[in-house]
Amino acid sequence: MTMRHLGFVLLVWFPRVLRAQTAAQPCPAPTLGGGFFLPVREAYSHETQITYACDDGSKPAVEGWWATCSCQNGTWSHVPQCIDERACIPPTIPNAKFPENPDGWYENGDTMRISCDQANEHKDHVATAKCEEGIWSSLPICEKIRNACSEPPRVPHAVITGVGYQEVFAADSEVQYECEEGYATEEARTKKSVFCLSGNWTEAPVCSRRTGPGTGHAGSTVEETSGGNTAGDGGTGGRYSTSSGSGTPPVGRGSSTSSGSTEREIQITPISTCRNPPRIQNGDFVKTGAMFLKYQCNSFYNRVGPETVVCYPDGTWSEVPTCKAAYCSVDTQMYPELQPSGVKFIKDGEKKRLPCVQLDEWWTDHYSVFQCTNGRGRLSRCCSWITINMNRC
Repeated sequence: MTMRHLGFVLLVWFPRVLRAQTAAQPCPAPTLGGGFFLPVREAYSHETQITYACDDGSKPAVEGWWATCSCQNGTWSHVPQCIDERACIPPTIPNAKFPENPDGWYENGDTMRISCDQANEHKDHVATAKCEEGIWSSLPICEKIRNACSEPPRVPHAVITGVGYQEVFAADSEVQYECEEGYATEEARTKKSVFCLSGNWTEAPVCSRRTGPGTGHAGSTVEETSGGNTAGDGGTGGRYSTSSGSGTPPVGRGSSTSSGSTEREIQITPISTCRNPPRIQNGDFVKTGAMFLKYQCNSFYNRVGPETVVCYPDGTWSEVPTCKAAYCSVDTQMYPELQPSGVKFIKDGEKKRLPCVQLDEWWTDHYSVFQCTNGRGRLSRCCSWITINMNRC
């Protein structure tokens, strides 16, 4: 065979071999107990779709009373199966995770505990769900923790190192920006940390091109960026801009007005710069970091104001919270129907049973319910414990 003929054979043969090697695999007909599917064949080519439904008392293990799946290179996009109509399919809960059942569904009566993703918490403290007659009861909701921060602001010519991307960061989180090679911050450094304080990020760096040898000094760089720190939703990047005076920064002082807009900046320094950490009545700081103090009020008191306090470069502290009384008190000796037992304290929003005076041998287990609401107390009449448990007192 001449070389010309051999080349022609190879040109014809090679594409056929390649097509044979990359040909998608067919799928065998699924086994579906308690239901039926269409169309019915012995085998299905790649990307062929079937539709199936289940007999009375059963349902597909996916959403809906009928379902579709397709052949994907020898495997069905999901295994068609019919389950008890009282069973539950996996719930959809944003910002959460839960134990997955290998069967792909949950039996009636199953209970699962939901875990919220980082910087999220259970709304109303509901953390479990129960499968009841095909429906998840009291399905938990994971919502962003108050004082958490959204993703750090994007900075031109910089990336965040040491941590993977997250949409939400917990309060007091620290992330570090690193400038692109050939760029530096205003302090002539290549790295800068920012902190999540009271739901906002402290001032983000501006990475500018270096113009002198080495790292140089703060004045040896030329601004190449437009000077804008871009802030994501919920993040200020240390520079908080508002129009028409709307909006309030979490911490910050001073303002400058330009073209009718107000700009406030957050600039903080390590807390060692400030002396004598501020003390508050009925509370104190319970946690310290390099850049912040975190305050908490005593029991029976609620915090009013920021949870986190920072230090300004001039040696002064940011706004300090106060602790507001959140309780009621009742002197049992002032009420003849109550058994005297001194002064009782009840937290705001709570109830407490106070024993009543026993009038005779039959008058037992009677109580008065004291309820504290917004600092005001209400004392009910004396009732039996059965009446109280039935909420009829």
